[in-house]
Amino acid sequence: YPMLKADLALSFSQIGLITLVYQIASSVFQPVVGLAFDRRPFVRSLPAGMCSTTLGIVLFAFASSLPAVLVAVFLVGVGSSTLHPEASRITSLAGRGRRGFAQSVFQVGGNFGTSIGPLLVALVVAPRDRTWIVCFVVVALLAFRAMRPICRWYADYLVRRRDTREGGAE
Repeated sequence: YPMLKADLALSFSQIGLITLVYQIASSVFQPVVGLAFDRRPFVRSLPAGMCSTTLGIVLFAFASSLPAVLVAVFLVGVGSSTLHPEASRITSLAGRGRRGFAQSVFQVGGNFGTSIGPLLVALVVAPRDRTWIVCFVVVALLAFRAMRPICRWYADYLVRRRDTREGGAE
């Protein structure tokens, strides 16, 4: 926030607005997405969420106005709210009866990312300028690569579940 405040000559109210937009997009919107995906699971929600977050990061790196920053943080928040409901479901499925343990590991990963992010920004971005945030797109690309087999497994699971339900209905 200090770097962003200086770059764009923002007030504390505007910084608060940035936080509000992010929190609404990531937290308030998430139950809506979760409800929709409970009705109809969507395998591509993981890559869609990551695409939204990655686009938001790139836009944030080059944003030159408050409206651009607000769009960027909104995209990051929507990416988070899109990814998490289905990722949580996949975590529970992958836990095979050890749902508590699986969810705990999922949370540790999220907490690790939340805690290491500011440190990496301090080490990589702060000594330079905000455009260096784009370096973190490499992490997103690695995550996309890691996600591919998970999405294939989940798609197969959903097909098997649908086929079982349709076969049982006859």
